[in-house]
Amino acid sequence: MDFFYAVLGLVILLFAGDSLVRGAVNLSLRLGVPAMIVSLTIVAFGTSAPEMLISVEAVLGDVPGLALGNVVGSNTANILLVLGVPALITGLATAGCDTRRNYIAMMAATVLFILLAAAGGMFGWVQGIVLLAGLGLMLASAFRDAMAHRREVAAQRAAELAAKGVNPDPVALLAEADEEEEPEGADPDMPWPKVILFLALGLIGLPLGANILVDASTNIARAYDVSETVIGLTLVAIGTSLPELATTVMAAIRRQADVALGNVIGSNMFNLLAIIGVASLVGPIPVEPTMLRVDMWVMFMASLLLAPFVFRGWHMGRVWGIVFVTLYIGYIVWLLGA
Repeated sequence: MDFFYAVLGLVILLFAGDSLVRGAVNLSLRLGVPAMIVSLTIVAFGTSAPEMLISVEAVLGDVPGLALGNVVGSNTANILLVLGVPALITGLATAGCDTRRNYIAMMAATVLFILLAAAGGMFGWVQGIVLLAGLGLMLASAFRDAMAHRREVAAQRAAELAAKGVNPDPVALLAEADEEEEPEGADPDMPWPKVILFLALGLIGLPLGANILVDASTNIARAYDVSETVIGLTLVAIGTSLPELATTVMAAIRRQADVALGNVIGSNMFNLLAIIGVASLVGPIPVEPTMLRVDMWVMFMASLLLAPFVFRGWHMGRVWGIVFVTLYIGYIVWLLGA
């Protein structure tokens, strides 16, 4: 029954997270918040809400290893599994992807995370503030890039209209550029009762699902005599990576390798900086010696594997898909047998 409850908790979390994003996006747009700001903040936080609630609930429930295992395991799964499966199915043409800056930021966040873990052997409120400061820098950089892109789109449109002899309105062009950045889930015609319903489902479902999943995962760990950290690295990490897997598979089918890579890189940065940053403010998160010796370095090496695809534009074909998925399966087998 504990496996059933774990799956039930995960399903509730995924649906509640999606409902919260839909409700918050449409509420923000109704209140006049620009779509670009919604994408950078509400969507980013909302899509990571399940992992956030799991980690907070794990710390409150005195099983902090589950929180840390969830983040480290999710980051490893995001690269080896979430990119490996679509590469295995259709391949990912990364030559035209411009993700270098974001990849460097992700590697910097990974190094910072490992250094903080090694320095004190735990994540406390000081480490949490450092991680959240890194998140602030990341969001500021993303906002700056988005503003530059917005101006570039508006300038291109102005040039097109000027060539036709039309005198463009700069404000209208910026508004048009904003509409092109409209986040997924936006529905200008969504009625208020539906917006409120989505928000309510998200706000009620997230803590409920997190509580069910954490309790079930703790019971599974005790029943099979494995640590909560291992359950976080495997069962919980794979479960919370399913939305990213669905997104990257669809992106691969549509030949949108930049979306697949960007989704994984952004998710990994947010996991490291936001989720553990917030959870460590709720309570201390000890770092097990095995986590420092093995799991964090597996996460780091998996992240390094992306370097030739990001910087050299290597094609991530089926052979690489097999390599990535095989490495991940081997890691999971080792975890469960250790």
